[in-house]
Amino acid sequence: MLKYLSIPGFFNAPLAWSSIPQILSGLPMTIFLTVMAFGLATIWGMLLTLAQLSHVRVLHGLARAYISFMRSVPMLVVLFIVYFGFGLTAVPAAIISFTLGAAAFVSEVFRSAFLGIDHGQYEAAYSIGLPYRKVMRFIIIPQAFRISIPALGNILLDMFKGTSLAAMITVTDMFMQAKIVAGANQDYMTIYITIAILYWLCCVVITTGQNQLERWLDFDRPKAHLKLL
Repeated sequence: MLKYLSIPGFFNAPLAWSSIPQILSGLPMTIFLTVMAFGLATIWGMLLTLAQLSHVRVLHGLARAYISFMRSVPMLVVLFIVYFGFGLTAVPAAIISFTLGAAAFVSEVFRSAFLGIDHGQYEAAYSIGLPYRKVMRFIIIPQAFRISIPALGNILLDMFKGTSLAAMITVTDMFMQAKIVAGANQDYMTIYITIAILYWLCCVVITTGQNQLERWLDFDRPKAHLKLL
């Protein structure tokens, strides 16, 4: 049956099907890198946002310089600097690199969300005597996080795909396993098409989870339809 799906010289369906288990053996590492780096990037990105919004000019300037640098440098370059420059092992180097890079984009998402919150909410909170820490913790940050979920979902998808760069420093993720299979069978086109489909399916799952979270947080409230008279 599978042989009828093959395209001679381009795609070997039986090989693609038989290679899936080995390629997916790298999925736990891909998920681990994604979850760890995204979680740390969210925390670091929030701190960068608070620094950007701070009235302390030194903190503001340092945060802006960091974000400008990380948004401009290719992730592969950051990965090589951390891995070869600091002599770390592959997995910690990958987590640190992805965290440092993604945090810059996360911070910009949070910054736009903070600026989108009505300033009157700050004033109302201060008027009843709440200190800055509680205002941010209980009023502003929860709203900013809710607003940021669609954009954070895009960053998460980019990070999941971007973990394939970790194969360049010998991390045995999905892409590294695909390279091993492709090299062993000398059929790179078939295996790379297969890994592309697997990444797509994983991203569909992530997107579905994001959509469910948005619904749970009432992002998709039915809008009242205007009736034309």
